[in-house]
Amino acid sequence: MAGKPSKADKPAPPRGGDELLWLETYFIVFPSKRRPTLTQVESAISHADPRLKLENLSADHDGLFQSVLVESPEDNAAVEISYETGEAVIEQNLEWAKQLQKRLSPKQLQRLVAADARLDVAHFERVAAGDAKKPPKIVGADELRSPYADEFGDEEFDEEAAMEIFDPTCLLTVVDALAALTKGLTFDPAAGELV
Repeated sequence: MAGKPSKADKPAPPRGGDELLWLETYFIVFPSKRRPTLTQVESAISHADPRLKLENLSADHDGLFQSVLVESPEDNAAVEISYETGEAVIEQNLEWAKQLQKRLSPKQLQRLVAADARLDVAHFERVAAGDAKKPPKIVGADELRSPYADEFGDEEFDEEAAMEIFDPTCLLTVVDALAALTKGLTFDPAAGELV
């Protein structure tokens, strides 16, 4: 992906000896006039999934959202969200609009070009210090079944390998809540698509 890396691409400080492995970053783009308050972000995320824990909440002097770390202890996942605006955001949105021009509706294209702000949503897996290996493969629920299950039967399913598969539920829950709150467009740079 072209453009300058954002601060959301850098891991949040580890907690209690844990390490955070960066997995991916989604971007929610919208007009800056729709910038939510910190209270609105807290409410949207808490209503989306009450199990999520919000830490390091930050707002500007007007109470407008700046950043938050969202923890999902059951999933060993964290999502760091930060607000970005300025020329770099506008330039990046124009670049995405050029890349996606043939795949977007005119309304989506217009919304992408008009966006001058974004939320950077960086997704991390929390692992014990020293256990940091390569990031796990992210898959959907339909892929959790062993590809050899039919050949060898369910008793041959490798549970340890299945535990290394990372569930993106925390990320998707947060992204959906924030996109609805801002009425923004969500861009997945790994896929090169709006989601």
